[in-house]
Amino acid sequence: MAVSSLSLSWVSTTIYSKLNLPHYNDLSRAAISPLHSCNRITCSGEKASNGEGHCRRITLLLGVGALTGNLLRASSLFAEEIPENYRSFVDTEDGYSYYYPADWRDFDFRAHDSAFKDRYLQLQNVRVRFIPTDKKDIHDLGPMEEVVPDLVKYKLAAPNQVVTIFDMQEKNIDGKNYYTVEFQLTSPNFAVTSFATVAIANGRYYTQIVVANERRWRRVRNKLKVVADSFRVLDI
Repeated sequence: MAVSSLSLSWVSTTIYSKLNLPHYNDLSRAAISPLHSCNRITCSGEKASNGEGHCRRITLLLGVGALTGNLLRASSLFAEEIPENYRSFVDTEDGYSYYYPADWRDFDFRAHDSAFKDRYLQLQNVRVRFIPTDKKDIHDLGPMEEVVPDLVKYKLAAPNQVVTIFDMQEKNIDGKNYYTVEFQLTSPNFAVTSFATVAIANGRYYTQIVVANERRWRRVRNKLKVVADSFRVLDI
């Protein structure tokens, strides 16, 4: 469902008061703090010499038995071929995964669980965070047409930013429901365009943001759409 140049001044904040969500714009700066999750896997979409993709374990703090169990739960993710020039990030401890461009590097983004950015364009990045919730599914918050405008207007935008929503999509993958929105935030001096995907699982409200400078959006949109479409929540 496409929504162009949507005025959002009428939107209620009732849904988000139930979740006690903080304002996402307050989290717009990177901070020097370690990622707290301790069971993460990155896999490259580039092929090794033996024809198979290669995986790298990050910050391994689990015992052998726990590691085996978590890898078994993540094994289905590796069954799908990773797109060329992308890597797969899998956090079996916190219950989510996604692809990101292979030439991006990880960095610390304040109050987020994971983040990767372009080597040269810091505004071009992906990040994921989650907060506790007693909801079981994204549908428990309400229909997409209500939830998504509230999310963008009151949680992702600053008060001085003009919001334009280009598209909203709902999908169900392996029994999990997701809302995804493509939107633009325009400030007096600059504008950014983003994909945001939200889902609820494991007693957590997950949000993935994929963003780029508005001037580059046409060139990189399809590349970043792969990242947004790849976001999954896992059972933990």
